[in-house]
Order: sequence, then structure tokens, then C-alpha cells
Amino acid sequence: MGLPLFSIDTLRKAEVAAAKSLAPGALMQRAGAAAARAIAQRLGTDRRSVAVICGSGNNGGDGYVCATELARLGHGVECVALAAPSTDDARATLADWKAGGGSVRDAIDKGRTYNAVVDAVFGIGLSRVPGGAFAEAIDWINTQAKSLRVALDVPSGLDADRGTWIGSRPGILADLTVTFLGAKPGLFTGAGCDAAGEVLVESLGVEPVPGQLTLLEPADFDPVCVPRARNSHKGDYGNVVVVGGGPGMIGAPLLAARAALRIGAGRVFVDCIGAPSLQFDPLHPELMFRSAKTLDRIDTVVVGCGLGTDENARVALQWALGAACPVVFDADALNMLAHDESLRACLLARDHASILTPHPLEAARLLDLSAAEVQGDRVGCAQRLARDLRAMVVLKGAGTVVAQADARAWINPTGGPALATPGSGDALAGMIGALLAQQFSTATATLAAVWLHGSAADRFGGDVGLVAGEIASYAARCLVDLRNTRSA
Repeated sequence: MGLPLFSIDTLRKAEVAAAKSLAPGALMQRAGAAAARAIAQRLGTDRRSVAVICGSGNNGGDGYVCATELARLGHGVECVALAAPSTDDARATLADWKAGGGSVRDAIDKGRTYNAVVDAVFGIGLSRVPGGAFAEAIDWINTQAKSLRVALDVPSGLDADRGTWIGSRPGILADLTVTFLGAKPGLFTGAGCDAAGEVLVESLGVEPVPGQLTLLEPADFDPVCVPRARNSHKGDYGNVVVVGGGPGMIGAPLLAARAALRIGAGRVFVDCIGAPSLQFDPLHPELMFRSAKTLDRIDTVVVGCGLGTDENARVALQWALGAACPVVFDADALNMLAHDESLRACLLARDHASILTPHPLEAARLLDLSAAEVQGDRVGCAQRLARDLRAMVVLKGAGTVVAQADARAWINPTGGPALATPGSGDALAGMIGALLAQQFSTATATLAAVWLHGSAADRFGGDVGLVAGEIASYAARCLVDLRNTRSA
């Protein structure tokens, strides 16, 4: 199982329970010391300059402990108090800092530069839009691109549960977030992907009870990482049919089908409903073109890529809904399901696995929400869709969320802006279909495809220039690496 992700409510309860058996302020001391160790490791052994920007709450208290420990290690540390401490523990740590000879400024010296700047302003305690000196401090920290910018617990301004900026005002963009007690989902999805930077989890000796949300890792799809038997043939790896390609959109099903080939499907058929005369793909002559209704054996259907929403598209979707095998619903298939209750009823009546792969706007249509509302609660919306539609749901985007109907969910840490290119979703749909056809379970196939799809962008190594037709090739290399590691 991947790294457990905890809600703020769960962590607060765990903190309260742990504090009952500890000396006052013990967790704050552990947090500040852990952060100091992480920062010192990255600064090296030479004396470095550090600014610690402290708010009024316990996050500020963590900052004063961090400052004390960094000074003890020989670094030159300045503390800036944006407000007086408001808790007993924070007041105690400020007193300790001063007793050790530390000084406190009431404003940032914006003319200075530092080797490291520490955000100890808000943590998880923020519930309103930062203003005044707090907003100025956040903006100043973000300008310190040449400094190591470290957030304590959570980058100030970020909703740790949802990965959104509180009040839509951007907060801290950290290079490193040292998060306490347990990892928070908001650090890995939405705005959190840019805000958190590297995430280091310090449990502080506390063990919160894991819930149903984790960070996706290869162990979650271990069966896919097992090398294939040498004594096998294409018939062992399933038949995929991709149904789509309305007028002017033939490229979409071809991208999905090519991806399915590349990720290991035994045979891949394409049914382009808008171009029935298409019989050959010069780039991949391995693809076969048939009407889906004429095929004897189908192990997985991928429907929706460039499908359109006209009557021919509706008939094709109706056929796919009745298929006696797993079906991946993408793109226009989702749009028709969102607007046609009879089609949605057919989805709910299916006896075989359904996998939905919406981007935020498609999810919004299915939920009768705005895209902004979906982005405001990515995990919750994915879980709701999975429950309401009795399906596996892949809510695409930064920190893609995968959810099952039983509320079990994962956030994917791989991928990046290189995937923001036309057709990348088609490639993902084809990859999921290919792994399903190879008889991996619904969860295993979906999680593997999502992780590998993101890893393709990581392997590409840039933020622009990747095209959708290349994704599955990079993903296949990532899969080969996993299998070689497993067999070594």
C-alpha cells in the first residue's frame, strides 16, 4: 500500500490523543527539530543564513523551535514575528528562542537575501484569505527563488484537504514541505502539486489510523510488474476494441488503439464510426479495423474517443453499455452519459466493470456542478462519482485521483504539464483497456495505467514537447524497467 493520506480532522484527533501522554509542547519540539534537521541536511555543513517567518499559532511555534535548533547547529538565523504568539506552546517556544540569545524582528528585511527561508506562518490552521502583513510575507517568500523555501507542515494558504488555495489567493510555493504527523492529500493534487515541492513526512512518533486514501505507488499494481512468461503468445493478452472516431475525429481512436498496442494488448481493433471505409493505419499496420458488432471475442471495450454526440454515436455507446466485458468510458461517452438519463440507467445496470476517465469539466457535467467546484474537492468528487455510478473513476489533472465505488481512493504522484497536450487522455484510455484485456483486475489495470501514463511524462523530462502518440512508448519503457527490477 502507498503512503497513507490523512484529513486535517483525522490528524487533529490523533494529535490531541497523543498529547495526552506527552509533556506540554512535546509535539511542537519534535516538529521544529525534525524540520531543522531536514533543512540543515540540505544546507550542508557551512554556516548559512536562514529567515524563519512565524505566524501567531502553533505553526509559528514550530518555526521558533526550528530556528533554535538551526542556530544550535551553527547557522545564522533571524526570526520574524508577523503577530504575537496566540497559544501557550507557541509563547513557550518564543521564550526559549529569546532565552538562547535569539532576536525577533517584527517585519521582514526585504533588502536581505538568505540561503533558506522558512514558512511557519499558518500551517493547517488557516480558514480565511491571508491579508495585510501575512499576504505581504507570502508574496515576499515567493520572490526568494534563489533561497531554499521550506514550508512547515503545509505551505501557507493551501487547503491541506483539497489542494486548493484558500479564497483563491495563491499562497506559498515551497521547494520543500516538511509535513507533520502524516501526509495530507492537498499536498499532492491541484494547486498542492506546485505549492509543496518535495514532501518529507515526519510522523513525530504519532500513528494516525489510516483511512481509504493513499498515494499511488507500484506496489498498488504489483501484478502488472511481474514479467511475462516466455511461453506465451498474443492470444494470451486479450482483444481490445476501440469505438470512436466520429466525423473529423478519427485521430482520437487511433491514439487510443496505438497506446493499447504499445502497452501489451494481444490484438487491437478499431471501429471508426465516422469513417467506416478506413481499413489501414500506415503508422501501425498491426491495428485491425472492424465493426465492433461483428467481432466474436472482445475482452475490453474503449468507447468515446472522438466519438461525437450524434445519433450514430449514441447507438455506438448503447452497444458498448451492453458489452459483456469491462468498458472504459472516455470523452464524448461521458458527455452523453451526463445528459441522457436512459444511458446512465444502462450504465448503472451493467454487470461488468465500468471505468470512467473524466477531466474536470466532464466530471462537472456528470455531477451537475461547475468545473471550479470539482477542482475545489477533487477527491470528494471522484469518490462521489464512483459511488453514484458504480464505477471506477479516474479524475484527470494535476494529481490524478482514482476512486472506487467503495470510496477507496488513490492520488497519483507521477506526471506533469507535458501531458497537457491533445490526445493524452485518449492514450490513457487505450492503456487502461490494454491492461484490462490482459486480465488484470479493474483496480490493478486502472492504477497501473494512470501511474505509467504519468511516468511517461516524467521520463520525457520536459514540460513541453511531448505529443500524445509518444506517451505509450515512454510508458512501456517505464513498465519494462519495473519488470526488470522485479526479476533482478
